[in-house]
Amino acid sequence: MKNLLWLILTLLTLQTGYSQQADSSAVLYKKGLDEKSAHRMMVAFNYFQKSVDLNKNNLEAQRELGLVSLELRKYGNAEMAFLKVNELQKDDPVAIENLANIYFWTHQWKNAETYGLKAKALHVGKQVDYMLGKSYYQEEDYGNSFKYLQAAFREDSTNAEIPYLMARSFVDMNNYKIAITFYNKAIALDSSKFQWIYECALTYSTINDDKSAIRYYLLAAEKGYKTDNDYFENLSDSYVASGQPEKGIELMINILEKKPADLVLLYSVANAYYKIKKYPQAIEYWDKILYFDKDNARALYMIGMAYQKKGDTDKGRQLCDKAIAMDPTLKNLKQEKQGMGL
Repeated sequence: MKNLLWLILTLLTLQTGYSQQADSSAVLYKKGLDEKSAHRMMVAFNYFQKSVDLNKNNLEAQRELGLVSLELRKYGNAEMAFLKVNELQKDDPVAIENLANIYFWTHQWKNAETYGLKAKALHVGKQVDYMLGKSYYQEEDYGNSFKYLQAAFREDSTNAEIPYLMARSFVDMNNYKIAITFYNKAIALDSSKFQWIYECALTYSTINDDKSAIRYYLLAAEKGYKTDNDYFENLSDSYVASGQPEKGIELMINILEKKPADLVLLYSVANAYYKIKKYPQAIEYWDKILYFDKDNARALYMIGMAYQKKGDTDKGRQLCDKAIAMDPTLKNLKQEKQGMGL
């Protein structure tokens, strides 16, 4: 009997304590609302936090804690609060919408997809298709990305990032012509994005439309793109490929002043001179390659070809044969040059 009485008293004490905690949680929740109405967000945050500390199942306090945490950019606190709300009330619209936003803002793409799809099913949130499209793009799921980005663009055709993300998707899928179409749409909507313009130039170069590539390289620089060595190398390559080798060579020689041991660049200059039949200059730059890499059989072979082109046939053949002895695969290059009449 004594044990039974003790158990009853214990349960009554626990129930009373829980009831007092719930009452205290409700009071603190109300104070939090008052502070929020007065736009004292940090004070409101503290009241809501104390409220849920006393009663984690206080749904309204958890929801308000999440909302105020967002105002204060306390994304971790907001996430925990909204997850608890969703636990207490499955598919709570406020929790779902804000969890989707939090995961999107913090680049947690998989979670952004999960809650973005829930938000779309509940018809809550803004720019959900855009959110899903970008999240799928970041996860390299280009099929879903394109589907949602198309829907997002129908909803907001002024968002330049949407066609830009489509362009990047098609570049990643090695479909460069379609990528260019979307780059141009993005640039038409926002011509200030010099990085997009530069990427468009690179893509034009990839499909061998170097005249267009040059136009976009120059536009990118005009808009503020950093004209570093890589920029000038790409521009010079397009000048050479578009039939303006002198401009390309001039740029490459300027870069070589900063990168005198760049073998790729030296070879490009030599090859450009060779194409415009300036064989002594071509030999000079292939010789520079051999200075840095005496075993470079390809450079030696091309020196031999240049000597033959300038009329010193015997010396040229000897050098070519020596190069082939160093690298037998150059026989294929010899056959290729002969087939092209070079």
